[in-house]
Amino acid sequence: MPVIQGLNWTFNTQAERYERMRPGYVSELYEEIFRHVRLDETSAVVEVGIGGGQATEPVLKTGCRLTAVEYGDQLAEICRRKFADYPNFRAVTCKFEDYPAQDNSCDLVFSASAFHWIPEEIGYPKVYRMLRPGGVFARFANHPFKDKSRPGMHEALQEVYAVYMPGSLVPNEYSGEQAAARARIAAKYGFTDISHHLYHRTRDFTAAQYVELLGTYSDHIVIEEKTRGRFFAEIEAAINRMGGVITIFDTIDLQLARKPENA
Repeated sequence: MPVIQGLNWTFNTQAERYERMRPGYVSELYEEIFRHVRLDETSAVVEVGIGGGQATEPVLKTGCRLTAVEYGDQLAEICRRKFADYPNFRAVTCKFEDYPAQDNSCDLVFSASAFHWIPEEIGYPKVYRMLRPGGVFARFANHPFKDKSRPGMHEALQEVYAVYMPGSLVPNEYSGEQAAARARIAAKYGFTDISHHLYHRTRDFTAAQYVELLGTYSDHIVIEEKTRGRFFAEIEAAINRMGGVITIFDTIDLQLARKPENA
């Protein structure tokens, strides 16, 4: 889904649905992160934009001290309950831009499907300052793409979108070139040892599950409630006419960058 700046507040209004419906991330991604940075109970980690905690537990399981910075108070509270069994976890409710971080204090800063909400010229320098020399920044995101397995499904849904969200753009499938370009941003801010990685998966939804997922996207949340109800009902009906199941093709990108040891 496209990013519309200024709508990051919307996720907090659908906090429980967001936690329930948004996907986690593949184990290979964490294996790659942990190849770049060793974490244990002595390590300090900050997660930028925890959302519903979809990306958090594999990092917590290393025993590190993890601080989540989350703009949405409802999302932060969900995560406090979700990770209550981890004494090494805490959530701070504020924008990352306002978070009073200490310089040279973190072994890892990571952000999952959230860092695009932060202005580049603020986010990257702040992460750089927070990291200890040799520390790692991991930025990753999930990019869903249309159902490629059912002829006619995408066209049927686009007919509905043309009525309720005219002019909305359907993004191309996320590519290695896009991941590489995103990775190169870190070089402008002093990071080294920069790399990018792609992972792929599919997710199946019933028609009802799919419209619940749509209800977690910012540009859908802001549609007037009654109009949104009609919109989602027509999406659900279209999927049911096509067999009742839709498959989403995900591409997950991971960018890794390191603060130089001599910084």
